[in-house]
Amino acid sequence: MHTTTERPAQLLLVNGSVHTVDPSLPSATAVAVRDGRIVAVGGEDVASELSGPRTETIDVRGCTVLPGFQDAHAHPSDAGLDRSRCDLSELGDADAYFSHIAAYAAGKPDAQWITGGGWSMSAFPGGVPSKEDLDRAVPGRPVFLQSRDGHSAWVSSAALARAGIDAQSPDPVDGRIERDARGEPVGALQEGAMDLVRRIVPPPTTQEIADGLLEAQHYLHSLGITAWQEAIVGDTPSMHDCFDAYLALDRAGSLTGRVVGALWWARGVGDRQLATLLTRRERAAASCTRFRASSVKFMVDGICENLTASMTAPYLDHAGHGSHTSGKSFFDPEELAHFVALVDAEGFQAHFHVIGDRAVREALDAVEVALRTNGPSDNRHCAAHVQVVHPEDVPRFAPLGVVANGQPLWAHHDAQMVELTLPVLGPERSSWQYPFASLVRAGARLCFGSDWSVSTPDVMAQVHVAVNRTAPPVEAGEGDDAGAVAFLPDERVDLETALRAFTMGSAYANHLDEETGSITAGKRADLVVLDRDVFSAPSSEIGLARVGLTFVDGEIVHAAP
Repeated sequence: MHTTTERPAQLLLVNGSVHTVDPSLPSATAVAVRDGRIVAVGGEDVASELSGPRTETIDVRGCTVLPGFQDAHAHPSDAGLDRSRCDLSELGDADAYFSHIAAYAAGKPDAQWITGGGWSMSAFPGGVPSKEDLDRAVPGRPVFLQSRDGHSAWVSSAALARAGIDAQSPDPVDGRIERDARGEPVGALQEGAMDLVRRIVPPPTTQEIADGLLEAQHYLHSLGITAWQEAIVGDTPSMHDCFDAYLALDRAGSLTGRVVGALWWARGVGDRQLATLLTRRERAAASCTRFRASSVKFMVDGICENLTASMTAPYLDHAGHGSHTSGKSFFDPEELAHFVALVDAEGFQAHFHVIGDRAVREALDAVEVALRTNGPSDNRHCAAHVQVVHPEDVPRFAPLGVVANGQPLWAHHDAQMVELTLPVLGPERSSWQYPFASLVRAGARLCFGSDWSVSTPDVMAQVHVAVNRTAPPVEAGEGDDAGAVAFLPDERVDLETALRAFTMGSAYANHLDEETGSITAGKRADLVVLDRDVFSAPSSEIGLARVGLTFVDGEIVHAAP
């Protein structure tokens, strides 16, 4: 038994399959909690020695007990806000979108704008929706709906007119207006072009963002998530600034999750924004107990499906022929290295959005410059998404200390992968996608996140894909042959590795590993109890596991009915 006290516990979890993620005591059957911390981990002796007259004892009946899950890359502020707007994220096809949008707009006849999002590119030919469909659903009214990945917006003719966008409007340097053969905007805006319309949409209030965060927090706790990194904190072409909302919730005692905010590094602003980021970090540190603004977000490129992810070689077109574009790097590589060295010197973590192999390389190069300029640090820079990684760059993560921050749910055959991604990458580059096992074998630290609301934050669904590289049971429908075929099976990781990535791995990335991430005596009692023993079940059933209880500091923040 590992223990820090002999006094009675306030809470005992007994008869469990306790997976501690602590190599000094990998498994146990009981956990004792007192004053918000784990005071003992072990077997029957824990219950017999630390039970007292006021101890609450929960028999978990052989189910798996784990450290609280931590999502290393998510957007709860935007996801929570979308749940109160025109939310398309749970719908599967274009016809369902049209019906829902029309019904939502009819229920809000006085709304100045219809806003929301959650649509999938795979629902439309070539991934591009049209303004005409919105015009039929919401005649004469401005509509702005973001895609679920946050890299595109679907807008109506009225929205384009209000923004003054027509055939003569130039593309911004960091985005693209989708056009027809005559050059007329079709109603889809890519990357930075979203801001051409978004900047005239009435913004939500701080209270509305805070209310959305509470809704998001409730949902995350129901999935066993006790900590997360808010992957963009700041005003961007696709998201609203959530900094003040987090401060308000923390000060009010309403923030039960542990949150690291990644402050947005705006493109085209340069060094002068560093002072603002330092001030924000200081404000959070001075007044918050659960929210820290200690990371800086660099959006290095876009996504493969709209050809904006930055590649070392040109894309193919959908017919398999060569194209003239290799995507977009939103920063000049030398400029990126300069900025990263600046934030590294100030003790910030650099959190990179990198999808294409050139973007991954440019992020690694920037960290290399920072280390050469400033010397070693414990800043734990993160490369998020790591979708296409050139094999030559896989061994660079470990010596540079860059954490590979993966979104495992994407590593399977779904409609977007089969119809939009594989054709434009071609066979060789397609085989470089989501190389989780290769990164682990090369000694890289691995953490996982969901990128919610881009995809579900359901940890067990994501773990299922990481282990099997097939669609999780909630997505695999009857006759879903493509989803049942393992996607690059050599990149599968075992269950222990996948769960570590969602616990100790993400805790490390968030600088929370001294207090959380494993079931270790002395650490915070952030715990999750599943409804089964996932280690004794077939790997094909991992995604069926559900969360029964979630604890933060030993207090229940979610209990399944």
